[in-house]
Amino acid sequence: MKNSVLLGTLAFAGLAAAGASAATLDDVKARGTLNCGVTTGVPGFAEPDANGVWQGFDVAVCRAVAAAVLGDADAVTFVPTTGKTRFTALASGEIDMLARNTTWTFSRDTDLKFDFVGVNYYDGQGFMVPADLGVSSATELDGATVCIQTGTTTELNLADYFRVNGMSYEPVPIETGAEAVQQYLAGACDVYTTDRSALAAQRAGFENPDDSILLPEVVSKEPLGPLVRHGDSEWADIVRWTLNALISAEELGVTQANVEEMGSAAGDNPEVNRLLGTEGELGAMIGLDASWAKNAIAAVGNYGEVFDTNIGEGTAIGLARGLNAQYTDGGLIYSPPFR
Repeated sequence: MKNSVLLGTLAFAGLAAAGASAATLDDVKARGTLNCGVTTGVPGFAEPDANGVWQGFDVAVCRAVAAAVLGDADAVTFVPTTGKTRFTALASGEIDMLARNTTWTFSRDTDLKFDFVGVNYYDGQGFMVPADLGVSSATELDGATVCIQTGTTTELNLADYFRVNGMSYEPVPIETGAEAVQQYLAGACDVYTTDRSALAAQRAGFENPDDSILLPEVVSKEPLGPLVRHGDSEWADIVRWTLNALISAEELGVTQANVEEMGSAAGDNPEVNRLLGTEGELGAMIGLDASWAKNAIAAVGNYGEVFDTNIGEGTAIGLARGLNAQYTDGGLIYSPPFR
């Protein structure tokens, strides 16, 4: 979800935090744990399992950063955040990074004083309706009641779409994805709208998933990715290049199964060598040891493995790679070179 409220207040908070947070790496090392903000729960992306252990596509980014910085993917304190609390938690320093379904926008990057370090999922806003509603297009939703998280870009996109198409709707305000699902299944709204990935994830958990359908329209661009506070470029570099390491690993054929062997000695591919620390001094450039990227990949796998394990077509959520395929396969996933 994508919060756009309290811009002025949070901008001030972001500025204040930026001045005090220019040593996030030192703080994380001294604390011995990474404080990572996640969603309150979206299947496949971030939710605790039956034993209370957090799992998911976004969770893997947190664990990869912890492995890169601390050498331990379990050295993470997960802080659940809602659409309204996530930015305050980051600006105040309660969390070191935010890795949840948060859209990179102009105002968040500038007015709120955050740095998005990359995109780990290219998404778009969609609509889910009961199959027995009898509609096949969002253009047929005039007069519908819509479950919508208030204070978000989802809310703004919804208003824009209905305005452009000359339709009206009645909003049913909700705070969290769990509340949205509860209200939707109870019949409190005709439509539930959010990122299509979240709709697919939540529908997969329904008792009767086939009773709901995702309409074909995609009404926005939602580049989702991890973010940090302005004012600490070293920390932003670490989070950015940890994500890039997972992306490059897939492109270069480095996997969770072979990373230890490939990282034990320099091989024939110079970029693999630089990535895994057997050649060059890339780790030292960001204040980490030579095995930082190797540790991250060993902990969670490469980008493709993280995708397939948590949300891919072989899971209950069943998302195709689509735009999130590597650029070599026609997608948008692409890392700058490690050199």
